[in-house]
Amino acid sequence: MGSQLNIKSDDAYALASRLSELTGESLTTAVTTALRERLEREERLRVVAEVERQTLIAEVLALGHELRRHVEPGTSSADHEEIYGADGMPQ
Repeated sequence: MGSQLNIKSDDAYALASRLSELTGESLTTAVTTALRERLEREERLRVVAEVERQTLIAEVLALGHELRRHVEPGTSSADHEEIYGADGMPQ
């Protein structure tokens, strides 16, 4: 026999029992299937989130490269003397 899972929740037991009744599966099969489906859904969400994060990073980098094309050569991001004084405060 495999490992045992003892969940001490009346609500969880009622939900699992209802699912078992609706599907005609054993309580063990119903719970295992429900857990597997939830796990697969959560893993897919994380893959999608990582793809979206990587896409956003690529878009921001591309925007930075595009903006850099419009900056005159030799210009530094520290060239603010006309706006800021030597102390870094606005004039």
